[in-house]
Amino acid sequence: MTPTLVRHHRYADTPAPVDTGTRARDWAEIQERMLSPLYEAVYERLEIGSGTRMLSLGCGSGLALLIAAARGARVTGVDTDHDRLALARERLLPPGAEGPAGRSGPYGPATGAPPRLIDGGPSAAPADGVPYNLLTAFDPIGRTTGDSEVLVPALEAAVPLAARGATVVLTAWGPPERCATASVLEVADRLANPDGGTRSGARRPAGRDDLEEVAARAGLKPDGSGRVSCPFGYAGLDSAVRGLLSTGLFDTAVAATDCGQVAKEIAEALHPHRRSDGTVWMPNVFRYLVCVC
Repeated sequence: MTPTLVRHHRYADTPAPVDTGTRARDWAEIQERMLSPLYEAVYERLEIGSGTRMLSLGCGSGLALLIAAARGARVTGVDTDHDRLALARERLLPPGAEGPAGRSGPYGPATGAPPRLIDGGPSAAPADGVPYNLLTAFDPIGRTTGDSEVLVPALEAAVPLAARGATVVLTAWGPPERCATASVLEVADRLANPDGGTRSGARRPAGRDDLEEVAARAGLKPDGSGRVSCPFGYAGLDSAVRGLLSTGLFDTAVAATDCGQVAKEIAEALHPHRRSDGTVWMPNVFRYLVCVC
């Protein structure tokens, strides 16, 4: 049976609902890689390396941590999604370190200390010896109501753990006209709000100054920004539907209807993005803002 899911933004300092299905693994195996160009662009710009002590807010199943650790960074991730965090432990932790025994992560020993993966919010991750000099929020805002409201307190809890002048990176969806996936996300809004009202967690258009507003409220000073192309590409309709459902952006629609109906309507909305070989391809742009705390 497909579970009914309720949207929970991973910057929140409260436990996520239990996922009795395969959503976390769908995220890790299908969807998470779509954002790897964003991670790589940020790390290249900031010259991430052995001197980096990074705290990732809402680290999920750990791909961004994995890429940073491969560059030599010392990484810590926090998340309240237990299932995604368990997958991050499988990926990152060497045998004998925190997490399931016998699971091997290839990059932990390279930094002199294994990655730290913590179940909870930022307040549960005090710096281990030396303050963090990089805070990242790679779960993009700008697609559901209230997502920036959850990010601000997470940043306020994380900033005291960082060194003075540390770098903070915030991310958001780009404008709808630059994101082909925006038309598919309209399914969530229509099903969650058939009367045209606004439920908590419903879709909202990305605002041009979303990131700057979050930075101002969290007491951060903007120090540059960029846009990155992150196309969503899938082997077929089934993997596309599973990947998109794993994002959590359709959870309010699922709660208002049922997962079968949402999956069917997502598949229909994806048809214009199918190519002749059956694959699905949707160009998107994501935005990042570099700040100083």
